[in-house]
Amino acid sequence: MSKKVLQLSGLLFGSALAVRGQAVLYSQCGGSGWTGDTTCVSGAVCTVINDFYSQCLPGTPSGTTTPSTTPTTTVKPTTTAPASAGKLKFAGVNIAGFDFGCNSDGSCTASAAWPPLTKYYGADGAGQMQHFVNNDGFNTFRLPVGWQFLVNNVQGGPVVDANLAEYDDLVQACLSTGAYCIIDIHNYARWDKGIIGQGGPTDDVFAALWATIATKYKSEPRIMFGVMNEPHDVPDIQRWAVSVQAAVTAIRNAGATTQLILLPGNNWTSAETFVSNGSAAALSTVKNPDGSITGLIFDVHKYLDSDNSGTNTECVTNNIANAWQPLADYLRTNGRQAINTETGGGNTASCVQYLCQQIAFQAANSDVYLGYVGWAAGNFATGYPLGETPTQSGTTWTDTLLVQECLAPTSGSQNGS
Repeated sequence: MSKKVLQLSGLLFGSALAVRGQAVLYSQCGGSGWTGDTTCVSGAVCTVINDFYSQCLPGTPSGTTTPSTTPTTTVKPTTTAPASAGKLKFAGVNIAGFDFGCNSDGSCTASAAWPPLTKYYGADGAGQMQHFVNNDGFNTFRLPVGWQFLVNNVQGGPVVDANLAEYDDLVQACLSTGAYCIIDIHNYARWDKGIIGQGGPTDDVFAALWATIATKYKSEPRIMFGVMNEPHDVPDIQRWAVSVQAAVTAIRNAGATTQLILLPGNNWTSAETFVSNGSAAALSTVKNPDGSITGLIFDVHKYLDSDNSGTNTECVTNNIANAWQPLADYLRTNGRQAINTETGGGNTASCVQYLCQQIAFQAANSDVYLGYVGWAAGNFATGYPLGETPTQSGTTWTDTLLVQECLAPTSGSQNGS
C-alpha cells in the first residue's frame, strides 16, 4: 500500500472547536466520555445523535440547559436522517496482498503481488474472512488488486486468465463466507504515471478491463465493482467522469446490471473535499445505460490522523464536522449515497475514541452512508501501524484493539454502546 497526505483538516478542525468555550456548528458537544465543550455557538443547539455522540446542529435552544457530557436538549437538523436510519448495511475489512507492489503514481509490479492465501504462501486470508464474519459480524471485504497484475504488466493488454484465476481464488474465498466482495483496481487512476483518459491509458482500454471482470462476475449479486482506488491530482475532474462513465457502461453492458458500482473522486476520493473539488457534481453525470443512477454509489475515503494520510497511529479527529456532516447534507439533498471503503487508524486509545464516533455518526445517517471498510488485514503483518490482521493460535483468532472496540459490528460502535 502507498498511502497519501491529504489536507491538514484534522489539525485545523481541532484548533477551531473552541469559540469562547463553545463548540462550533457541526462539531461534537457531548456523548459518552466526551470532555470538550458542551454548549454550542449562537444559532446551534447540542443535539443527541446517540449515547455515544452529540453534535451542534442548526437550531435555537428552547430554554437554558445545564451543560453535561450527555446533553438532553434535542432538535432536528435542517436536513435530517429518517427515523429508519441507524444501522449500516455494510461493515468490512480490506484484505490486502494483490495490491502489493503498487505505488500512488500508478506503477505496479505484477511479480510483487502477494496473494493473501496459504496456497500461494501468503497469510490465511480465507481464515481471516471466515473469522471476521463468524466472530465479529462483518459482512463485506474489499479485495484490492493491481491492474498490472491482472494483465501481467502489458499496458493495453487483455486480462491474463491465469492471473485472474489466482485473484478469483481470493474472490471465491470471500464469497464462500456469505459476505459482499468489492473488486478494487488499486491504481490511483493511472498506469505508470499516465492518467486514464488524460494522457495515459484510453477510456476504451480501461473499459475493456472492466468488461472482462464484469463478465466473469455478472451473475454474482454479492460482488461490488470499485472502479478505481483513490484518484488524485487529476487535472480535469469532468474528463475523469467520462472515464468513469466508460467503466460503468462496460460493466452494465457485460451483463452485471444489478450490482453496486462505486464511483471515486479526486484528491484520493477524500470525503472532506468530495463536494468542494467538484467530484460530486462531475460523478453525478455518470449514468447507467438506461439513464438511471440505480446502484451507482459514491466511493469515499477518510483517515483520522493529523495529516489525514493514514500513516500515523494516533488519531486527532472524528471527521464529522469537516467531512461527514457536510457530505451527508449534500447526499441527502441530492438523493445520493456513499460508502467509506477505506478508513482506520492505529490500535491506540485515541483512534478507538474517534473512530467509534465516526462509525456511530455514519450509522445514525445510514440513509446516505451505506457502510465502511477498515484498512487493512490480509498479508499485512500484525506489526503494521494500521494493521487489522488478527493473530491466530490454533483455531483461535484474536482481533486488534481497533477491530474489537470499533470496527467489528459486534463491538456496538454502530449504536454507540
